Amino acid sequence: MNAAPEIEALIELMARLPGLGPRSARRAVLHLIRKRGLLLAPLAEAMAEVAATARECLTCGNIATSDTCDICASEKRATGELCVVEDVADLWAMERAGSFGGRYHVLGGTLSALDAVGPEELGIPRLVRRVGEENIREVILALAATVDGQTTAHYIAEALAGRCSVTSLAQGVPIGGELDYLDDGTITAALKARRSL
Repeated sequence: MNAAPEIEALIELMARLPGLGPRSARRAVLHLIRKRGLLLAPLAEAMAEVAATARECLTCGNIATSDTCDICASEKRATGELCVVEDVADLWAMERAGSFGGRYHVLGGTLSALDAVGPEELGIPRLVRRVGEENIREVILALAATVDGQTTAHYIAEALAGRCSVTSLAQGVPIGGELDYLDDGTITAALKARRSL
């Protein structure tokens, strides 16, 4: 390779990003260098700012720049509905669709015996406490239609039995599908057609 070690290090870091391999990372870095004043310097500043300020919301697990994200801080979002998602990308996909006006709870994964991920690692006891503390009437399980996602959904439904209504996304979400890859219309249709577990 003919690039300087610093540039190679940047290419290697970029190649670790989802959707970028070594070739795509190389093209992206070359483009950034060519447009360094317009793209590279502002990108570096924005990344430094996010690295210094980004944190997990203490209530829901969303990414924010304060201890409480805007969704949890908004009184308008205190609707008695709580949407449980696997990760922040799923929360952002739901928000992008614009069809849900309640609050969220990010699990940070799904139950998986093979990976030693149990209810404690996902904070499911914290979710159960939160349902009582915030007077949640309905928990909407917006989890992937995978074996682990559905296992997690059933576990949560059992843990919340008798505490509130538990529903899940319905039509439009294909088996094996993940929210982050669905279009806004599909997410909206699935949210409107949710069903009890």
